[in-house]
Amino acid sequence: MSKNISNLSGRIGLKDNLFKQISENTLSEKPQDIKEIARKHNLGVSTLHGAESFYEFLRPSHREKKAFVCNGSACMCAGTQEKLKDTLKEKLGDDKVGEMFCLGHCYENHAFHYDGENYAGKDIEKIDQIIKGEEIKQEKFFSKSFATTSFLMDDKLSSTNQFKDQLNKFLKTDKKEIVKSLLDSNLTGRGGAGFPTGMKWDFCSKAKGEKKYVICNADEGDSGAFSDRYLLEDQPLKVIFGMVMCGFVIGSDEGVLYIRGEYPKSIEAINGSINELKKLGLLGENILGTDFSFDLGICIGQGAYICGEETALIASIEGRRAEVDVRPPFPVTEGLYKKPTVVNNVETLAAATGILINGSEKFSSIGNKKSAGTKLVCLDSFFNNPGVYEIDMGTPMKKIFNEIGGGYKEPLKAFQIGGPLGGVVPLSEIENLNLDFQEFTAKGFMLGHASVVSIPKDFSMAEYIHHLFEFSAEESCGKCFPGRLGSYRGKEMFDQAKKKTAKIPLKLLEELLVTMKKGCLCALCGAIPTPIQNILKYFGDEMKNDMVKDN
Repeated sequence: MSKNISNLSGRIGLKDNLFKQISENTLSEKPQDIKEIARKHNLGVSTLHGAESFYEFLRPSHREKKAFVCNGSACMCAGTQEKLKDTLKEKLGDDKVGEMFCLGHCYENHAFHYDGENYAGKDIEKIDQIIKGEEIKQEKFFSKSFATTSFLMDDKLSSTNQFKDQLNKFLKTDKKEIVKSLLDSNLTGRGGAGFPTGMKWDFCSKAKGEKKYVICNADEGDSGAFSDRYLLEDQPLKVIFGMVMCGFVIGSDEGVLYIRGEYPKSIEAINGSINELKKLGLLGENILGTDFSFDLGICIGQGAYICGEETALIASIEGRRAEVDVRPPFPVTEGLYKKPTVVNNVETLAAATGILINGSEKFSSIGNKKSAGTKLVCLDSFFNNPGVYEIDMGTPMKKIFNEIGGGYKEPLKAFQIGGPLGGVVPLSEIENLNLDFQEFTAKGFMLGHASVVSIPKDFSMAEYIHHLFEFSAEESCGKCFPGRLGSYRGKEMFDQAKKKTAKIPLKLLEELLVTMKKGCLCALCGAIPTPIQNILKYFGDEMKNDMVKDN
């Protein structure tokens, strides 16, 4: 069925893609009969309703709200959101305030969304002005490179003239040389998967198919992460150039940036850059007088964390429910509309641009073969110097936290690094870790996006596990039994413990985590056991009164 939907959706393609039509129609003040959209695509109405009901922002319950409070892990640990929610309810009404997952303001907390814009920090003090529609001055996140060579934060692609010069250079370069540069650099996917980028481009270039696609996965939803926000808003040309180069190498004439709806300023920045490049003839037909054509568009996510997984993201663009597909086949051979497709995240594409401009040798000389180059690291509001930093791979974590981050504003006991699916690292283990994908994995953690959520010394770890299960239950695509049922069963256990109606059966919990880890289709429900197992290992004593060993 999903294959048929993909093919039918693909007849119209990206220019007016099905998901965009569903979203715009649902969010319209006067939506048309969805039957017309179904007829246009030769699809059943139930298929469209099924997709529509999957996404949080398209549900009637969401559209009835006026403001949304961030319920991400960083804001939760900071303890800022309950007071914020009370203030908004007082101004707007109890039934007009909902929740959104991580708005990417982890460096200042107090984050909320109102009328299409995100606010945080001290913005709530100006809520009356915001409600009146007045523009207020907002704080910008701090960013700085500490890298030996900056590949992501330099100013070598900060203007359209620089973009044109580099494009003119590389469109005359042999495609095999571009792939070789990426392979020699040892660049691996910066979203956490760790697959060699040059190899992915090479596989797709050799895949059979007259039509191919490039997708930028900009659905950054990890709590503590705002590195994609930085690149999309401050370095948009680096991201776009990476997509153009990918299109050139694999033989694609079309790409799409899938940007989460929670990032309105990112959407605005990328859209502005795309329009400017099109006006200058640097995107579109026969770029710079060559036979290479490449166009770009934006697809706006509608509140589904699972779209960070590449097959779920593809399903979303096609207008399907964002459910994970079984692999193989992989997207490089059968991706968007069942055509060969490269899916790279924002930082990977920006890094590819930096490598092409600065040279693969400089990138590969930093860190090691499997964890080479530089990485963006996000430090949350518990650090004295919160912000996003470009740092050499291999740098000791204690140096990042104590010197670059400036130490902590209050006592902490652990960090969740790499988003909701990343490991929970106790403070004591930070001394023994370097910024290295393999090193984190070997010690039972996960570096992932390198986003850092700080957990205060007095924060309940049972409450944190409850939060992780609740997140997994809410954001699961629901396709596989271990993910759909396991998340809810875990949440139920900790619900009962919170209410003191029953103790957590430790043996059953451990069996549940193993089942989810081995049986789930995707990295969401399959990886959520990792931080929970970390907490049980390092902080089990803290929860011993809430648990019973035998079932």
